[in-house]
Amino acid sequence: MIRLKNIFGAAFLMAIVATGASAQQIVSKAAHSDMHKQLLANQAKSKDQIRLVEKNTFIDLIDDIEPELDIYTEGWNSKAVNPFKESEVPDSKVIDVTGYFMPVPGRITSNYGYRARFGRMHKGIDLAIRSNDTIYAAFDGKVRLTAYERRGYGNYVILRHPNGLETVYGHLNKHLVKPNQTVKAGEPIGLGGSTGRSTGPHLHFETRFMGYAINPSAIFDFANQTTHTDTYTFSKSTYTKPRNFAPSKNLAKAEKENPYKKGHGSKTTYTVKRGDTLSSIARSYGMSATTLRKINSLASSDKIKAGQVLKLK
Repeated sequence: MIRLKNIFGAAFLMAIVATGASAQQIVSKAAHSDMHKQLLANQAKSKDQIRLVEKNTFIDLIDDIEPELDIYTEGWNSKAVNPFKESEVPDSKVIDVTGYFMPVPGRITSNYGYRARFGRMHKGIDLAIRSNDTIYAAFDGKVRLTAYERRGYGNYVILRHPNGLETVYGHLNKHLVKPNQTVKAGEPIGLGGSTGRSTGPHLHFETRFMGYAINPSAIFDFANQTTHTDTYTFSKSTYTKPRNFAPSKNLAKAEKENPYKKGHGSKTTYTVKRGDTLSSIARSYGMSATTLRKINSLASSDKIKAGQVLKLK
């Protein structure tokens, strides 16, 4: 049986050779060897490309995990609160404010804005605390500076964040972090107090972009302990203004409790009602009492009375 198969196979091969079929060509050993080498070379090239892709993917992952180093270079070793050059500040910048943590849960006791009494801007907001309450990092970042200023911030901490912001925490009793220390949002960075220019325990909190002191109320909704939106667009023309995205039911409640229609931007004057105080009116329109006094050329000792018309702008 095996012999018949061998005979049949030999006869079949001879028949193919005899026909001289042009569909098949015999490849020499040398040519086959060259093709084999080329195939191996192509495989090696493919493996190198795969390794390159894997390497680049790994680098991309590192970039996602670690903030770009250049945010920790500009003015990093400066002892100034604002180490930036005006010429380098863009007119507009979208800032990611997700991943936040409220520095303290306290209410606002003093708003951002001009203080006529001291003849200067209040470049942050004051938040209510008790002495030695824990102060928390608002975003992930790195400690740029811890210092003491007797006639200003007292003990303070400045953090720089990957989103481009710097946050300032003033009047602390104690620092809990050191320069160049990496921190996560929500980590303790200090104990609150009343050091420096302060009349009682509170946290002075600033949000800065390349030296510009943004109104923190433009980023944070302190009443609801959250941010207004996931991004904040810095603009040189609007950075001092607060934002208000309270739900309509909260606005209705505020209006019911407060006849001044809090935050109403279209009014230019307000007629004083019985029981009003300068502070309550100013707070209702998103400004400090000192700002309202300045607009109306009022001295700190001047009293307001029912029926009096105050300018709001």
